[in-house]
Parts: sequence; C-alpha cells; structure tokens
Amino acid sequence: MLGAFGWGALAASSLVVGAVVALRVQISLRTIGWVMGFGAGVLLSAVSFDLVEKAIETSSGHGATLAGLLAGCLTFFGGDLVIERIGGGQRKRATGANAEGDPLGIVLGTVLDGIPESLVIGLTFHEGGAVGAAYLVAVFVSNVPEAISSTAGLTARGWRHARILLMWTGIAAVSGVASAVGYGLFARSSNEVVAFVLAFAGGAVLTMLAETMMPEAYLHGGKVVGVLTTLGFTLAFALEQLD
Repeated sequence: MLGAFGWGALAASSLVVGAVVALRVQISLRTIGWVMGFGAGVLLSAVSFDLVEKAIETSSGHGATLAGLLAGCLTFFGGDLVIERIGGGQRKRATGANAEGDPLGIVLGTVLDGIPESLVIGLTFHEGGAVGAAYLVAVFVSNVPEAISSTAGLTARGWRHARILLMWTGIAAVSGVASAVGYGLFARSSNEVVAFVLAFAGGAVLTMLAETMMPEAYLHGGKVVGVLTTLGFTLAFALEQLD
C-alpha cells in the first residue's frame, strides 16, 4: 500500500512542478496549448490501452466495461457542473482565468480530475506489482498545464507563492492517498469490479479531455496541436509496448 501511495504521489507531483514553473517563468499561451495537446494525446493512449483495453481483457463480458465508461462520464460531467458553480470550472484555462474563480473550486476540481487516475494507479499496482510507464507519463504530463494555468490565476488573486505550493503539495498527497485506497479497496475484488473501475476512469478522463484540455489546446496552440497530440499518443503507445 505504501508503494501505491508513492506512485500516486509521484504522478501528481507534476502539479508542484507546473506551479514552480509558472511562478518562475513567463510561459506563453501557445506553449501551454502545445503542452495540453501533447498531454491530451498521451492520455488518449492511456485510456485506450491502459484502461479500456485492460478492462475488456479483465471482464468476462462487455457489460462492466460499458457501464464503467458511462458511469465515469456522467460522474465527471455532474461533478464538473457542481464545481463550476463554486468557481472551479475554469481550472484548466490556459489564460489563468481562475483569477475570477474560487480557490476551493480550483482545489476540488483538481481533485475531481485526479482521483480516478490515482485509483487506477493503486489498482494496477496491486494487480501487477508495478505501474505502466505509459500511464504514469500520461498522468504526469496532463497535470502540468492545469497547475500552470491555475497558479497564474491564484497569483493574480494575490496568493503568496508559499501558499500556492503548499496547496499543490497537499493535492499531490491526496492523490497518493487515493492511489493507496485503490490498492486496498480492490484487493479482493472480482474481475468485473476491476473492469468497471478501469472503464470508469477511462470514461471520466475522456469526458475531461473533450470538455477542457482539447478545446483549450487547439484554441491557443493552433493546428500544430493535432501533430503534437498524435506525437503524444505515439510516445505513450510505444511505452506501452515496452512494458
């Protein structure tokens, strides 16, 4: 369980990395869009091969996978609507529009994004004693633009740098706890439950990509984002084949 916590915290540590970068370096919107596009490609590959494909392989039929995909989609969609009402709906905006949002909404929104991913890290660590490199890269990279944009917004609200870094460190720790929970919660679960959870995370991530990362990436990164998304997908696929 301690190992699962470590892997989950490691994957989420890029939130702190992104925050440090945003506090020290002036990053253009185009660059953030490019990072988002690349991260979206990596996540799409992770959803395809680390989540949905493995869910199908684990289950005895397709019912658990289909149910998980729909449940993950609807859960993220509903949760995102609630978080939007309390000021966290723009947490992935490259413009740092969170300056007008509520810090609690930003925190809750980031946790909403990260918990399904972290649960899967704990689950896969339990299943095989290791976490796929492609999936870790996907989670790590996708966190960076979110931390950059949210940090820009919090800085505009007058937050002290130490407070911002403490917030991201705390969220990374929560992600580690979620990973440990995933490890312990599914220790004796049936294959159908495991398949449901994998597909649930896949559905949530797909919905997040369509709602936030991909539109924002194209808006600021332009047409080259299509190339970067494909490169991200290809890199993650290559890492998946090496596992």
